[in-house]
Amino acid sequence: VQLVESGGRLVQAGGSLRLSCEVSGHTFSTWAMGWFRQSPRQERRFVAAISWYGSSTEYADSVKGRFTISRDNAKNAVFLQMDSLKPEDSAVYYCAVDTHWVQLGTTPRDYDYWGQGTQVTVSL
Repeated sequence: VQLVESGGRLVQAGGSLRLSCEVSGHTFSTWAMGWFRQSPRQERRFVAAISWYGSSTEYADSVKGRFTISRDNAKNAVFLQMDSLKPEDSAVYYCAVDTHWVQLGTTPRDYDYWGQGTQVTVSL
C-alpha cells in the first residue's frame, strides 16, 4: 500500500489549503482514513478521520470548524480542506490508513500505513 500526500506549501495566516492523499496498492473503499500532523520536537498528533463511506468524521478540537476531511473512493483519494489557517497549524501533514477500523481512530497506533508527509507552513 502506498500513500502520497500533496498540496502543502507556504500560506499566509487566514488563508486556505487543500491537501490530497492518493492511495494505491490495495482496496481503498472499505478503509478508514486519517490525517495527522507533526511539528519539530513534537509527537504526531491527530487532525481528522473519515469512515469508509464518509458518513462518519472526527476532528481534533483545535481544527473543528476550520478543517474538513472528505474522500473520493472512485479516485482512491482523501482530502483535507484547511481554512482560516493559523501559524500553529504549521507542520508536516501525514495521511494514514486504518484497515481494521471499528471506530475512527485518533492515535497513530490505530493506523497501519502512512504517507511520507507534506509540509504546511503558515506565516503571519
